[in-house]
Amino acid sequence: MAKVPTIIRILIADDHSIVRAGLKYFIADEKDMVVSAEAADGMEALVYVRNAECDVVLLDISMPGENGVHTLREMKRSKPDLPVLILSGHSEQQFAVSLLRGGASGYLNKESAPEQLVQAIRMVVSGGKYLSPGLAQVLAGEISTEGQKQGGFDNLSKREFQIFRAIASGKSVSKIADELALSVKTVSTYRARVLEKMGMTSNAELTYYAIKHDVIA
Repeated sequence: MAKVPTIIRILIADDHSIVRAGLKYFIADEKDMVVSAEAADGMEALVYVRNAECDVVLLDISMPGENGVHTLREMKRSKPDLPVLILSGHSEQQFAVSLLRGGASGYLNKESAPEQLVQAIRMVVSGGKYLSPGLAQVLAGEISTEGQKQGGFDNLSKREFQIFRAIASGKSVSKIADELALSVKTVSTYRARVLEKMGMTSNAELTYYAIKHDVIA
């Protein structure tokens, strides 16, 4: 286990100021923790990590500019041993498994209790992985199907590949529909085709595949 610092320095990366304020409020009650910096987007977070010191990053995956998947990957390239705890409004089933495999030390839903956040921070700073009961169940399910995937993106049509990349980048079906001037039903149909052709069942698997094969930047 890693040596836990006397005072845990935390970088909060979230584009919502009210969320950052709430996190700071909860963390302020912990005598061994301090919020050393805040970032409102992925680029700010990367600049801080590359030029300053912190002991853990609380990273939202849905920020403007650099998406959380890319930000996580760049953070781990810059400082491989820095624990990054994903804090997101998305359900664990959507992204948690792929982000853990991408280098995250844990995944926490924003609806989790403050006590869970504190527990998760201490766990990842000590060198462990934070797995909530729900996430542990999701991970077990993903592992049980590992190696059964037959497909790849080579057999996707141009539009299907476009939808695949957008989903893997964390965009919702409605947002993709708006950006491509398509109906939500049409995008959902394309998503179903992509999953079927690639032999996958969830957005998490698409994201993990995209990270592994450098499909998204």
